[in-house]
Amino acid sequence: MEKPYAFTVHCVKRARHHRWKWAQVTFWSMEEQLCQLWLQTLRELLQGLTSRPKRLLVFINPFGGQGRGERVYERKVAPLFSLASVTTHVIITEHPNQAKEALYEMDLDGYDGVVCVGGDGMFSEVLHGLIGRTQRSAGVDQNHPRATLVPSSLRIGIIPAGSTDCVCYSTVGTIDAETSALHIIVGDSLAMDVSSVHHGSTLLRYSVSLLGYGFYGDLIKDSEKKRWMGLIRYDFSGVKTFLSHHYYEGTVSFLPAQHTVGSPRDRKACRAGCFVCRQSKQQLEEEQKKALYGLENAEEVEEWQVVCGKFLAINATNMSCACPRSPRGLSPAAHLGDGSSDLILIRKCSRFNFLRFLVRHTNQCDQFDFTFVEVYRVKKFQFTSKPVEDGDKDLREHGKQRFGPLCSDSPDCCCSGSRGAWNCDGELLHSPALEVRVHCQLVRLFARGIEENSKQESQS
Repeated sequence: MEKPYAFTVHCVKRARHHRWKWAQVTFWSMEEQLCQLWLQTLRELLQGLTSRPKRLLVFINPFGGQGRGERVYERKVAPLFSLASVTTHVIITEHPNQAKEALYEMDLDGYDGVVCVGGDGMFSEVLHGLIGRTQRSAGVDQNHPRATLVPSSLRIGIIPAGSTDCVCYSTVGTIDAETSALHIIVGDSLAMDVSSVHHGSTLLRYSVSLLGYGFYGDLIKDSEKKRWMGLIRYDFSGVKTFLSHHYYEGTVSFLPAQHTVGSPRDRKACRAGCFVCRQSKQQLEEEQKKALYGLENAEEVEEWQVVCGKFLAINATNMSCACPRSPRGLSPAAHLGDGSSDLILIRKCSRFNFLRFLVRHTNQCDQFDFTFVEVYRVKKFQFTSKPVEDGDKDLREHGKQRFGPLCSDSPDCCCSGSRGAWNCDGELLHSPALEVRVHCQLVRLFARGIEENSKQESQS
């Protein structure tokens, strides 16, 4: 019997919980000419897929998370890139901000994207490097709060190997390295908003996930002092910060995002091919065109709203901020590319009520359904803390105890801290006054958004 001819096609197989798996199918034929025809046709089709990357710049953080970045890349990602004929230039970082500095100086011509292997901190480095490099090349002053930023032409790929991997989880639905590698290989593209954070005429940082003041700022500030504890430091600092129960007094002013077609409480989560993101961007572009031609000034037509008070936490999220511990995130209906941020204000309340609020991040209940919680969808906001007065009775008691002021005599007798800190995507900011602006779909990822579960997928 004549030996058959064969060729193998490598493909993607969908698995449960938004995971993708590498699979292969072998085709057999008794005719060599037919096999060659199929091979030639498939190769021509693949060559025509211009969205697929052919050359990638890869940064690996060997220290983040549990120090597994190199191992994850070599075992799960590099073999798939090789199968897909994707060439790579790999840089293993040796110190903080190395990726950011390299992106400012390297010749990026010929690369189709930048891949970061690590956690949210590594992604932030690459993000700042790409945005900064793009603005410098375009002659845009990043320090100007009203500057119109230029989108980067390079997409960013995320291989999760950190402690939380919030950005990856919120954009793909899982923190599986193989899944992320396959999204990169097939050339997926997902536009994502970025917020610029300024103090006066100085750019402090960019944010894509959480900008948090009060509880989340104090938590990250305390955990930075306990890096020797490893990942458990976040749990320890979280409990300590909760018991301290600090509140901060200040003024929040914001410009509502009237161009958006959704709201923070409509329970419409951002998914692949999101209608809300697409429609909101179109309406925002129409607003900008009117302003460009002098028909109207959007900021003059819309009125800024002002909220004053004592807050346990002020959170601004550009995405759901979901992670394995909080599958729905801090704002389940936040959208990745609608040009807005969900501003969440948690006013001073008892420890018990604040605990109820925190617990709802882990279940299906509406975490905004409290009298002390307010949520707004905004495109800009400003915060100014109240100046500290020498005679402030609460302040004199602040910091006397090692674990913070634990006001056991009354649940409402919490103390006002003199200086709060901001948690900007896991990095500390100490400025008491900030101006934040959302830049619609400024960067693109090698992702497609979280796909809806089909019946077939749930049964597989």
